[in-house]
This record gives sequence, structure tokens and C-alpha cells, in this order.
Amino acid sequence: MSVISNLRKVQERIRQAEIRAGRQPGTVKLLAVTKNVPEEHIKAINEAGIRECGENRVQELVKKYDLFPDVKWHMIGHLQTNKVKQIAGKVVLIHSLDRWSLAETLNKVALSRRIKFNALVQVNLSGEKTKHGLKPQELKDFVGEVSQLDGINIQGLMTMAPFVEKAEEVRWVFRSLRELQVKLIPAYPELKLLSMGMSNDFEVAIEEGANIVRVGSAIFKG
Repeated sequence: MSVISNLRKVQERIRQAEIRAGRQPGTVKLLAVTKNVPEEHIKAINEAGIRECGENRVQELVKKYDLFPDVKWHMIGHLQTNKVKQIAGKVVLIHSLDRWSLAETLNKVALSRRIKFNALVQVNLSGEKTKHGLKPQELKDFVGEVSQLDGINIQGLMTMAPFVEKAEEVRWVFRSLRELQVKLIPAYPELKLLSMGMSNDFEVAIEEGANIVRVGSAIFKG
């Protein structure tokens, strides 16, 4: 099965999930995750209209940024503080702001380069030790502190659900992130983005309010 065929199926599944949720089709952004994806496949989806891609590793993001200058790149993986400088000016959104030391480094680099980093705060709702992110009870204070930094624009929240056979089993994760957003919006109206849902569960995530889904294997693996 071709990458473009897979892409069209994913796009239709997104559209159907939007309709089921009573949302306007086209309101959810598909972010193609290009981890370990051959260049020819990235070129194919780019030519098919996909203009935003996500990378997990800084080294790969920098490499692909040079190869595909018309793509808007998102950093979706865990970001080490010593690699922040490498992505400055190359990413439109960081999905994985998960600790104060990273916020400090982002702010320092942004001010030195006279830029601003757009970021989502990563929340670990499942409590899995293998996943990064703030605890839900830490979120409000963290957002308040980061919002005081001139080099960072917080634009929303991100989470990763546990991998399960049936996506319904993790609906509560997505609903919980949406509920956290709703509580924060009155004080921080800029928190409009919810990045949640991957290849195995993006439809449920959309039904619960996701407006960015991060899809890799459903597009690139036959």
C-alpha cells in the first residue's frame, strides 16, 4: 500500500472523527511524524500537501530541516537542554516542554537570538515512569511561571496515552487533558492547542478535543 493511499485514509478518518464530535472538518491539524522515515516518503507527502511534520530527535530534525525547507517542523520528542540551540529558528512548535530547566534554557536561547519559542506543556496523565511530563497537579503553577518568561509563548498542552489494543481504554487520558485546558483557559486564554492522539488512538483524541494529532506509522507503514 502506498504512502499517499495511507495518507488519504488517515485524512478521511480524521474528517469522520471531526464530524462525529460535531466539529467543523478541517479544524484538526495532521502532523506527520517522520521518525525513521525515508526521505522519498517525506517528499511524497509534502508534494501531496502535507506541510507540517514532527520529529523526535534533534539531529534528525536539523538534517530534514535542510532537506525540506518548505516544511514547518515541530519538535515532538524529549528535548535535552544542551540541544536547544540547534533547533532555534528551525521549529514552529515544541510539543515537549516538561520541566523548569528546559524552560529556562529555551528562554535564555530565545532572548540571545531575539526570537520566541512556541511551546506546548507536556503533561503525564497516565503516571507511567517511561513517559515525560508534568504531573497534573503541577501544571497550573508551571504555566504561571513560564508565562512570565519573555522568550516563550505557551500555546497549549500535550500528552501521550499508554499504548493499548483498544483506543477506548485511553479516552480518559484525552478527556483529562481537555479538562485541564478548560480550567486554565480563563487565566491563560492563549492555551488553545491540544496535541494528543497518535496512530493507534487519534480518532478518540479528536472526539475528546484534540486539534493536533501526531501520526506516523498509520501513514508510513503498509
